[in-house]
Amino acid sequence: MSDKKFEQIDTIETLAGAKIQHGQLNRRIYLMHIGRAAPQELAPALIELAMENGYTKIFTKVPKSKSRHFIEQDYRREAEVPQFYNGNEDALFLGYYMDANRREENDPDLAQEIIDLALEKQDEAKKDIALPEKALIYKCGPEDVKEMADLYRTVFRSYPFPIVRPDYLLETMAASVEYFGVKKEGSLIALASAEMDKGNRNVEMTDFATLPKWRNHNLAALLLKRMEKAMASRRMLTSYTIARAMSPGVNIVFARFGYKYGGRLINNTNIAGSIESMNVWYKALAEK
Repeated sequence: MSDKKFEQIDTIETLAGAKIQHGQLNRRIYLMHIGRAAPQELAPALIELAMENGYTKIFTKVPKSKSRHFIEQDYRREAEVPQFYNGNEDALFLGYYMDANRREENDPDLAQEIIDLALEKQDEAKKDIALPEKALIYKCGPEDVKEMADLYRTVFRSYPFPIVRPDYLLETMAASVEYFGVKKEGSLIALASAEMDKGNRNVEMTDFATLPKWRNHNLAALLLKRMEKAMASRRMLTSYTIARAMSPGVNIVFARFGYKYGGRLINNTNIAGSIESMNVWYKALAEK
């Protein structure tokens, strides 16, 4: 398998006090944390950076109270997560398009059908699911990072973050990300991660990957259940995910676990070899 896509790693850096990711892999800027940046200065600065680099989208995640200056400059609301920041303030996911073509979805009808299908199953009782025989779920440690990177490299043709690099996994593990895996007879067969924003008490459930041979064994659901329990014990208040819009399975998993649909990020993320739209789902994990 070619590593060409994985060699294109987008940069994570600080701009005017905000944490951003940008580069040619996703052909976008992602405002990850607004930090101490002034919205009235940051909103145009992001547009200028995008123009300089020929990016086609800016994707921002901002507190609702800081969104006005972005919206006044034609950033459009694509999704919203209530009580995202410390269980108090909502988050808006805003998109700014440098290229009108990027705003157009390839198959919006199918994307909506998948949402409708997931929402139909939202009230269904979660099936009593069990691990395959001789399998176990565990929290990954530094000793696992090489095998984790190999699994991610096997599953994804491309990914918006360098999860195929053991050093990146080790770095995030030491900071604010907890990885959980499923092993069977000593071999890793599925993975996912819980990326905590400890200051704002929210967590992104992400990086779900299962080896092809072990799909249709409900491993993503089992990992999500385990991660929710772990994150509730860490006093995280809000859980959310950004899921591939054209993947019915992952959207159904989150709907069945009581997550609510927050909106769709159009042509947002380079994953599995191309830029795809992503759905936002959210859930309150605990009371303040």
